Amino acid sequence: MVEGMRRLSEVMNTHCGLDEADRKWLNSLAREWHLFADTSFSDLVLWLPDASDENIFWAGAQIRPTTGPTALQDDVVGEEIRYEPDSMVTAAYLSHEIMETSDNNLGAGIPVDTWAIPIIRHNECIAVIERHTNRMGVRAPGALEDTYLAIADVLSEMLWHGQFPMDPPSDPTSSPRVGDGLIWVDTDATVRYCTPNAVSCIRRLGATGDLVGEDVRQLLPALTVEFDHERDSAESGNPPYAAWEVTVEKPQASVRLRILPLSEHEKWAATVVLCRDVTTLRERERQLVTKDATIREIHHRVKNNLQTVAALLRLQSRRMSSPEGRDALRDAQRRVQSIAAVHEILSQGFDEAVPFDQIADRILLMVGDVASAAGQVCARREGSFGSVPGDIATSLSLVMTELCQNAIEHGLQSSNGTVIVHAVHQGRRLVLEVIDDGAGLPGDFELSTAASLGLSIVSTLVNDLGGEFTLRNNTGHGSTARVELELPANLPRL
Repeated sequence: MVEGMRRLSEVMNTHCGLDEADRKWLNSLAREWHLFADTSFSDLVLWLPDASDENIFWAGAQIRPTTGPTALQDDVVGEEIRYEPDSMVTAAYLSHEIMETSDNNLGAGIPVDTWAIPIIRHNECIAVIERHTNRMGVRAPGALEDTYLAIADVLSEMLWHGQFPMDPPSDPTSSPRVGDGLIWVDTDATVRYCTPNAVSCIRRLGATGDLVGEDVRQLLPALTVEFDHERDSAESGNPPYAAWEVTVEKPQASVRLRILPLSEHEKWAATVVLCRDVTTLRERERQLVTKDATIREIHHRVKNNLQTVAALLRLQSRRMSSPEGRDALRDAQRRVQSIAAVHEILSQGFDEAVPFDQIADRILLMVGDVASAAGQVCARREGSFGSVPGDIATSLSLVMTELCQNAIEHGLQSSNGTVIVHAVHQGRRLVLEVIDDGAGLPGDFELSTAASLGLSIVSTLVNDLGGEFTLRNNTGHGSTARVELELPANLPRL
């Protein structure tokens, strides 16, 4: 669907002169017209008039039915048709009337019936839907086929008058479709017809007996308030044009319902109730919630354990008489605390990715507290890290801790100065720079031969992440440590 919407937008942007409201309407139509395709057993093509020549039409979207065979073998999106006297698309566009042929014209050797439905908005035709029905694929007439085609006839008129699609839009991942189950309900709330899949859904909720002829409000009490509201609106001369969805939850089953009131000749004609058994989906969602809660609890306990380790290291460093040993324990304490900060953030949310800005600010606060004992050091962040995967965040927090500590101890030589953490996150590319205004690197400095444990840790971690690490002098004063990483695709935006 995403690709189809992209192609529709591309055709409208390139060839059409539609205003923003009409573009939005046609985008919504292309998201919802599967209902018309499935109930009419037809392929649909959306033809859009050219901005400069009304004798030219462009195919903006196409859909095939899931209830029957296709009538169009090729994808025609992006193709054009030009004016011909017998073209139904042109005739429908100019006349503002539905054009129909039942001559069983042959398309690729297949007898096909064709309709052209103008889409009228504000007394102007903004597009034409061409409907193609493969006559060889039409099943023997029965209650299901007759019901589908009756619904399609009503939808055809609603499309013509700009009354379909309806808000709110359906959700392609959870909303029911025709094949999931369909209930045809009269205006008096009596069930006129139930597809076999719909019967299975309703019976899973506890209903018994023949559903046809029953009051839908008795079968599905969750529909009572809205159904009565539809009736009241119709009686007051305002046919309902809004769809709505609800999930009926029972201990033994869960069923998702999408309710669409249909109108004919400006009057409420009937209601279509699409239903989908989502019992398995709901059970999986509950399992995921339990799993997420367990993972959060694990992160919480790991954070607590790491903070305990950091506290023990702090106590041990106070008892250490050797300055070198005391400094080593304090470095270890900071490393443990930076990892604990990541687990604390992970314990507070359900996402596998974390907002790293919060972690970076905690690290800067921690490093600044340590540096304040030696001199007036200002440590701050510029830019944003955005969302970072949890497994990368742990290593990145250690990298940032080591680089900030290195900038204070060696760049500023534990005296006054400024340390800036500059972050850039563009697409999959993440850049971390730690900049100080200290004395800079010695002239003979080589990163590959540096004896610093902190820089060795940074090099190892960045290499494991598949990134690049460089350290160079600035123009004038100070130095810049730069880490560049490529993150996984499809990260959530925070």
